[in-house]
Amino acid sequence: MIEHVSHIGVWVLDQDQALDFYVNKLGFKVHTDAKTDGFRWLTITPPDQPDLQIMLSVPGTPTHDEESATQLKELLAKGALGGGILGTKDCRATYKELVARGVEFTQEPTDTFYGVDAAFRDPFGNQWRLVQQLPNPPREFPKDF
Repeated sequence: MIEHVSHIGVWVLDQDQALDFYVNKLGFKVHTDAKTDGFRWLTITPPDQPDLQIMLSVPGTPTHDEESATQLKELLAKGALGGGILGTKDCRATYKELVARGVEFTQEPTDTFYGVDAAFRDPFGNQWRLVQQLPNPPREFPKDF
């Protein structure tokens, strides 16, 4: 039986640049940074969720052939791949903090039917949402959505 999610993957083009962005700008913590046979296993964790590791991986060997890696890198650069949704208790305050650290947002905090929502991209094009969820968000979209 599956008990929980332990790792998720985020494609990046440069692991050093990704490490700097996710740790120094977003505030994640390094979990593992190890090299073996030319492969770098790099994972970070959200500060309050140390059991969830986010793998910062470059498309390529040993996971992908050259053609597939090239296609993934192109999609990433276009912003066609999403990172996910990051939760915060105060979207507007976190937005201001991240802007001060140099994070470029594509959408300022906006009131929605489920809470307050903002959007940014990492240096590689991954799209992330920053969401302050209402205590009891609706389970269905409103009819006028």
